[in-house]
Amino acid sequence: MAFERVCALSDVPEDGVLRVELVDVDVAVVRFEGEVFAVEDLCSHAEVPLSDGDVEELDGAPTIECALHGSCFDLRTGEPTNLPATEPVPVYPVRVEGDDVLVDVAAPLAATGT
Repeated sequence: MAFERVCALSDVPEDGVLRVELVDVDVAVVRFEGEVFAVEDLCSHAEVPLSDGDVEELDGAPTIECALHGSCFDLRTGEPTNLPATEPVPVYPVRVEGDDVLVDVAAPLAATGT
């Protein structure tokens, strides 16, 4: 695995999201109820940044909502939890070391629908 530092944990709002632009992909780094997640910052349905949406719990799962059409994606699996999206978004492995958030964008945990 090739983890790289993408941001400081202190830059990611609690129960919020930070857009991080990397060379090959934009990533939405999310803090929710003490956990940190990273997903591709692109809705699989509308191709708009997920980082513009809200972070919330939906049916017991941490999710991020697409601000355009309201599709939510499970932050653990990338799977959409409601329509209109039907394809998952990539989820990336995350490590937190001190105040550093490290993400491995070369090894997504969920299949990409894009």
